[in-house]
Amino acid sequence: MRRIGLVVFAVCLTLAPLTVTAQQKAMPVIGYLHFGSPGPFAYQISAFRQGLNEAGYVEGQNVAIEYRWAEGRYDRLPAFATGLVGHRVDVIVAIGPPSARAAKNATSAIPIVFAVGTNPVADGLIANLARPGGNLTGISLLAVDLTPKRLELLSELVPHARVIALLVNPNNANPWIGDVQKAARVKGVRLHILKASTEDEIDAAFATLVQLHVDALVIGDDVFFTGRREQLIALASRYAVPAIERWREFAAAGGLASYGPSLTTAVRQVGIYVGKILKGEKPAVLPVQQPTKFDLVINLKTAKALGLTIPQSILVRADELIE
Repeated sequence: MRRIGLVVFAVCLTLAPLTVTAQQKAMPVIGYLHFGSPGPFAYQISAFRQGLNEAGYVEGQNVAIEYRWAEGRYDRLPAFATGLVGHRVDVIVAIGPPSARAAKNATSAIPIVFAVGTNPVADGLIANLARPGGNLTGISLLAVDLTPKRLELLSELVPHARVIALLVNPNNANPWIGDVQKAARVKGVRLHILKASTEDEIDAAFATLVQLHVDALVIGDDVFFTGRREQLIALASRYAVPAIERWREFAAAGGLASYGPSLTTAVRQVGIYVGKILKGEKPAVLPVQQPTKFDLVINLKTAKALGLTIPQSILVRADELIE
């Protein structure tokens, strides 16, 4: 009897880790893959959690989240994505095109919900917006397509501007540059294209603005620039250069203006989609969401510091004026 008892005890010990694992797996795990750093993008995490909450999930109560931050080092993303797959997460959230590509390359089985500013069909992430197919779906913010419109708005915000610069990241494709050049010709302004892919190159680009006698700056659509928002705003202030970017957070933090969809709304929708997938819906049949509203936000305090008088035609069209 004593030997039988020992055998039963040994079997229980052997099965114990399996039991614990099964209990742990009862709480779904989300892998959160982001190109940037947690500090500057804390507002995105809040929006994502809000979407999850609306779908019935609360972090730490009935869902766990594994965060992976690339800190602006895109080369880290493939290993992070592979690690999340090895961790056997239930869903991967991919913020930004580099994160989405890394996640797609890492798995064709685990559902992926992305938020990108580019065209996910042209990028090869999905087959169709209405029925994505495969294991990816998410939000396409159309931010890239609005770059020419930002130049048009900037030329109206700064009527005396005759020379405008466009800041781009040379490490990424910028297919919209031709459209921006066309918009500049229509507005009758000269366009200089400046390139930066590091913090030091951003500093150098702003120094070049002075040499080129640039009157205003369009910050190109790139997740690298999104992660360097504070640096860009500080340099625009130091060199007294009116600048426009895509996200409201730029204007709210001290930039002159922004024009684009709501990034927080998009990330909140990502959270809602993740909740739906955790409840059994398939990404293949969840249509990729696109924004229907684009906001023009103007920081009047920054305009005053720059000595700008915002035309009445712009003021009446603005969706938000920050005092």
